[in-house]
Amino acid sequence: MAPQNLHEDDPLDDFDPREITLNGATKRVHVSGAGPAVIVMTEMPGISPHVARFARWVRDAGFTVYMPSLFGRDGAVPAAEEGVAVFQRVCVSAEFRAFGANTSSPVTQWLRALARTAHQECGGPGVGAIGMCFTGNFALTMMLEPAVLAPVLAQPSLPLDEPAGLEIAPEELTAVKARLDREDLTVLGYRFTGDRICRAERFAAYANALGDRFRARVLPDEAANTDVAPFFAKHVNYPHSVVTQHLIDAAGEPTIAARDEILAFFAQRLGEGR
Repeated sequence: MAPQNLHEDDPLDDFDPREITLNGATKRVHVSGAGPAVIVMTEMPGISPHVARFARWVRDAGFTVYMPSLFGRDGAVPAAEEGVAVFQRVCVSAEFRAFGANTSSPVTQWLRALARTAHQECGGPGVGAIGMCFTGNFALTMMLEPAVLAPVLAQPSLPLDEPAGLEIAPEELTAVKARLDREDLTVLGYRFTGDRICRAERFAAYANALGDRFRARVLPDEAANTDVAPFFAKHVNYPHSVVTQHLIDAAGEPTIAARDEILAFFAQRLGEGR
């Protein structure tokens, strides 16, 4: 397959769009690949060509990608104004908790059910999950589902109003920490130094809550790509999206090293001999 032009809408025609009903709610999920399942959750404002590129990297590394449509137009490169409109709608949606710490977005219950379904369909030891930006913390909450073994938090941005806040209920966080200790599991987290949404205070809060079970990776701002989509150029004009918009696809780049570490993490945790 020829590389997708990241400045044009992506038809996603190498994915199978499935309507999956769980917990009484139906969502479109783009599925592709073979092997253990990995849930790839999109950043704001939707499944962009950059998010789809990352999903293809996961697929080509030997996994079945499940990429749920949670907001926005699938495969689109939205104009700045359209991206803002998506953001505003999601912020008031009953499925998400954009503001206020110590609570989990209701959509995570659906995502946990998706992980359970994906594990049943794909087999293997378990499932990987990566959340990005608005969905960044969801991979942590998904650890309440026993099938999830490899959680990755890419620039987790919620809650938007509390830099040191965590978007997870305290009792759920306690349960996740107990599971990490019991099963000797870890959580990977990624951010840029100068990210204005996912700030140092948030990673400090994760480290305080999870101890050495949380493995933080902080990339230098100069490692960020500057050729980004209109929404990012106007509204996220600082290093933010580690493995999508701000990734520089060239050997030796810190963002490529981050991508490769994530793929190796999935391989380690989801390999048959784990």
